[in-house]
Amino acid sequence: MTEAADVLVVGAGPTGLLLAGDLATAGVRVTLLERREHADANMTRAFAVHARTLEVLDARGLADELVALGRTAPVVGVFGKLELHLHRLRTRFPFVLITPQYNVEALLERRALAAGVRIVRGAEVVGVRQRADAVEVETAGPGSFSARYLVGCDGVRSAVRGLTGIDFPGRSVVRSVMLADVRLKDVPVDAVTTNANEHGFASLVPFGDGWYRAIGWVAGDERSDDAPVVAEELAEQLRRVLGSDYGMHDPRWISRFHSDERQAVRYREGRVLLAGDAAHVHSPAGGMGMNTGLQDAANLGWKLAAVVRGRAGEALLDSYEQERHPVGKQALRISGAITRGVLGTRRSSRVGRLRGLVMPAVSRFSSATLLGERLLSGIGISYPAPRGSHRLTGRRVPDLRLAGGQRLYDVLRAGRFVLITRDRPVPETRWLQLAAPAGNLRTTLLVRPDGHIAWAADGLDTEGLRAELERWPVAAD
Repeated sequence: MTEAADVLVVGAGPTGLLLAGDLATAGVRVTLLERREHADANMTRAFAVHARTLEVLDARGLADELVALGRTAPVVGVFGKLELHLHRLRTRFPFVLITPQYNVEALLERRALAAGVRIVRGAEVVGVRQRADAVEVETAGPGSFSARYLVGCDGVRSAVRGLTGIDFPGRSVVRSVMLADVRLKDVPVDAVTTNANEHGFASLVPFGDGWYRAIGWVAGDERSDDAPVVAEELAEQLRRVLGSDYGMHDPRWISRFHSDERQAVRYREGRVLLAGDAAHVHSPAGGMGMNTGLQDAANLGWKLAAVVRGRAGEALLDSYEQERHPVGKQALRISGAITRGVLGTRRSSRVGRLRGLVMPAVSRFSSATLLGERLLSGIGISYPAPRGSHRLTGRRVPDLRLAGGQRLYDVLRAGRFVLITRDRPVPETRWLQLAAPAGNLRTTLLVRPDGHIAWAADGLDTEGLRAELERWPVAAD
């Protein structure tokens, strides 16, 4: 027997959980398929939650709870010397939050279940077939499923992507990285302890429960993932690069991995879409993987809900790839630049010394560093705007203060478009909420559910606003 839903989401990682929760909150019937029988905390890959992702979670009422579970780092180091001062960002979250991925997943799973998402575990996808009006999915476990749309959020080895025939070109950028979860006798002072030098790189990241993720790469080591690794080899690398192994002991597991740079050539094939690591993967440098995936989901969720609910045509889904594919490519470039900068430290001790002298000055004075802070955090991400549109169109909106003591991100929790204006030029609908600014804002803003500006005008352009509301799926009930 084939089970039916409006949307099938494959992969119960952060991206799939956020997307499924958004769809269910919007009234869409969602089934979430996960290959693993049980979530495995030891498989946590991500630890960094950037400012823009925290804003996305804030618009769902989850950010403050997550922040309470981790440690905040208002300054992060790159190349061992270059510092990004995130406290300069205009956001409620001027830092990177250090917390293991399973904390993010736990909050998102709770929200998804409360919204009515059906999660089916032990469901390994082995077949995908598209019809004119639906997608059929075969699994090795529970059986078959059918839905109007299928979204693959199933990681770098995505079965959905492979079975749909979407190419995933790229290459390996670093091999034989050692990875372990360990205890430490000496607790590091910083939220993240990381460095790179002529010996390679190393890092220690806290889980928050006494365990630390230890990472090390020895310059020039090209051994395969299945090459043996022992704790002392990793401890020695920590001493060479960090100056201490901090009394590392009792690893609960240890292995090697390699890091690829790859991006799907397209994010949509008919009724099948890709998000998260299924669409793009890169090195852990900069901690952008999980963040980019969660922001993919925030962009796709409201669009897919509008199409499923009959409020918009399929052309709206095309805008997902148009907006997010360049962001994925940018994430590859940023993480790649950081990785190559780290790998470059081994080439010459003279280069390393020069970097040590120059980078601190760059941190203090370069406008490029300010741009880097905005891009790494996600705050600076904007989407392409139609020719001739207002200069603000496509930009992310900060958490504006609204009349009545509300914040914009509080209002966005309803999943509607928000029109910010002192007047009431159009009536509210189930998909559009009106809100007045608390300050002296004179620009009229139409804000999308994902917090980006759909339309703007200096003053009130009623005719232009009505035309824009007709273009977006918010004009009427």
